[in-house]
Amino acid sequence: MRAFVIDGPRSGRVAEVDPPTPGPGQVVVDVTRVGLCGTDVELFAGTMVYLQSGDQRAPMVPGHEWVGRVAQIGPGVTTVEPGRRVTGDTMLGCLRCDRCRNGRHHVCDDRFEIGIRGNWPGALAEQLLVPATALRELPGSVDDAAAALVEPGGCAWRAVEAAGVGPGNTACVYGPGTLGLLTLHFLVARGVAVDVVGLDATSLELATMMGANAVHRAGSQPNTRYDAVIDTSTGADVPGTALRHVTPSGRLVLVGVAETPSVVDLRQVVIGDIKVIGILAASAGLDATIREFSTRQIPTDLLVGATVALDQVADVLAGKRPAHAGPGPKIQVDPRQGDQ
Repeated sequence: MRAFVIDGPRSGRVAEVDPPTPGPGQVVVDVTRVGLCGTDVELFAGTMVYLQSGDQRAPMVPGHEWVGRVAQIGPGVTTVEPGRRVTGDTMLGCLRCDRCRNGRHHVCDDRFEIGIRGNWPGALAEQLLVPATALRELPGSVDDAAAALVEPGGCAWRAVEAAGVGPGNTACVYGPGTLGLLTLHFLVARGVAVDVVGLDATSLELATMMGANAVHRAGSQPNTRYDAVIDTSTGADVPGTALRHVTPSGRLVLVGVAETPSVVDLRQVVIGDIKVIGILAASAGLDATIREFSTRQIPTDLLVGATVALDQVADVLAGKRPAHAGPGPKIQVDPRQGDQ
């Protein structure tokens, strides 16, 4: 089968690789759509922290935001049948440790992360191997473009849950990329007045179209305090700035990960009685996100800029936006395009 393989920093190619074979408890999925993520960019650039720690290494097949149909099932699989349309959890815990047994498999020390950690092959391929326990079946009301947004949507949903806001509250989202716009979507659905701070005028315009109360260019936002501030950006300076905009007894939720450490004055946390919450992975938010997407249409026309073939992935990861792309920040891939 064809897959996109990263051989090293800024070196990627479409290659013929052996198709997966399902073992006990596993399934093989025919992939129909994959979203490219900032994590994939970091893996391609060679800057991702797991490459430094040895938890991931080249060659690798990335891709963890996906949708497809079950093609084969392995021995012992009774929960899903061939032909079912599915997405799945990125985080694959050992299922033996205390964290896994207590529903915290996403922070299992021995976990794989599909396309990211432990060299479990990712979804930028025609087929993907997945444990049946990680699968989530999809209703017909969630099309492929939306289904491939379920993983970042799960991260956004968890961030909004952690923010603890609702009607009558205010919030600010830093970073109007895909994750930030999905966070905005869920906040607006809960009746929260949301301001958005970002660097790019096009992204801020999308935030306005998706219901932001106000948008501000980074560095020029007013000295407003909010009940919750959610950082979905990758700016190392943002957490310190965001903290200053949290109202006393409010919450700062951190979802984005910068390439370098952030410097934050933690005295402000104590003096302001502020809760600071970190969010890793979509796992606990996948089911809720699928329900939300099935009942309240996600604006994929605003979020997804283009869908490309595997042959174009290297250019996109290198920062070259497809010529035909719309304004949406997310680029998705159809691995079936350009089959040889």
